[in-house]
Amino acid sequence: MNSVEEHVLERVHSRGIEFITLWFADVSGVLKGLSIAPEELEDAFNEGIGFDGSSIEGLTRIYESDMLLAPDARTFQEIPWENEHRVARMFCRVLGPDGQPAFRDPRGVLERQLERAAELGFTFHVHPEVEFYLLRSVASLSEEPEPLDRAGYFDHVSGGKAHAFRRRVVSALESMGISVEFSHHEGGPGQSEIDLRSAPALIAADNIMTLRTVVEELASREGITATFMPKPFVDEPGSGMHVHLSLFEGEENAFYSAGGQYQLSPTGRRFVAGVLAHAREISAITNQHVNSYKRLWGGGEAPSYVCWGHNNRSALIRVPLYKPGKSSSARVEFRGMDSAANPYLALAVILAAGLDGIEQKLDLTDETEDDVWALSDSERQALGIEALPTSLSSAVKEMGRSDLVPSVLGEEVFAYFQRNKVAEWAEYRRQITPFEYARFLSVNP
Repeated sequence: MNSVEEHVLERVHSRGIEFITLWFADVSGVLKGLSIAPEELEDAFNEGIGFDGSSIEGLTRIYESDMLLAPDARTFQEIPWENEHRVARMFCRVLGPDGQPAFRDPRGVLERQLERAAELGFTFHVHPEVEFYLLRSVASLSEEPEPLDRAGYFDHVSGGKAHAFRRRVVSALESMGISVEFSHHEGGPGQSEIDLRSAPALIAADNIMTLRTVVEELASREGITATFMPKPFVDEPGSGMHVHLSLFEGEENAFYSAGGQYQLSPTGRRFVAGVLAHAREISAITNQHVNSYKRLWGGGEAPSYVCWGHNNRSALIRVPLYKPGKSSSARVEFRGMDSAANPYLALAVILAAGLDGIEQKLDLTDETEDDVWALSDSERQALGIEALPTSLSSAVKEMGRSDLVPSVLGEEVFAYFQRNKVAEWAEYRRQITPFEYARFLSVNP
């Protein structure tokens, strides 16, 4: 047992913790968990906690169901919304019965890419901007939901429920050791954004999972509905999860160069070139649902084309200027990911794409200064600007032609994810929609 685990045991005792919830994610990014008593924690650290993984989406096959959860003591935090009992949580590594990492563990997928980055001398930092909608309680799934308010971007609504709700979420996150940069009302009615401070990528992914859980828990307790659905309303903006990315070599930001265009270093340019080169084939991971493509192609500043720019919000990747005197803030912003993505898998494929650009010394194309949405197809073609996939089906086909994605996910996760998304598309395609009824059925007077 290491010193961090010993400290957690002492804290559990001194704080009177009654239950410890062990969290992990399935391949779709859905949070899973089980609770143990404090008396079981030492054994959990030493041996892991056994569980049946056969019923967890994509985690294991039915004939190899015995799995172990190994709690990561570094992630120990008390859960602030539990009033009746003192409860803490830890994220876990998923292990096979032999104690080796399970290749189908999404958190493990990201850890393997971070190890690869470390071999190249890099640490990967991520600053996520998470968007979501708050809705009045959804009474029927057959009716369009009603937003909690009718406010817009940065609006302050006196007595508004959304502002008070965001403050409670931020307070809960801060109490769990998750630093929030700021929060505000987003462009859609009932839409909010909470921006977390930059953190090493594994911590950032854990923080995203925690934020989504805090938002949904507090919303439920207040009788409202929170959704991270990428595009809940036809005529309103979708919910993206822009991620600001940077690589560090020790204490030095590898993306910073005083003489580079927008202070972006050759390493940073190659990283961006790599992400752009693989953007289409990783879209099924960064945008994993049928609804995701309604966000990408539904307007509202969602990126639809593979290009980069500086102050160009129609670009897939934006390179903002760093803060004067703070070279450590040099970064690039990937704008394609949505709030329903599995953050472990999505960050893993983005990192792998960027590292491939660095290793292959890919040249970055010229930036796109035009509003890409306003260009004609022939103008975009002349500029060499490709479109992102227009549907989950086309994204899965692009992923199927990829060498990078299966190498990152591993054969088992890749095969499961591919089957799962093909099934989602098939189920979606079978639906008869209200649009079709309105289009084809006449109404008798």
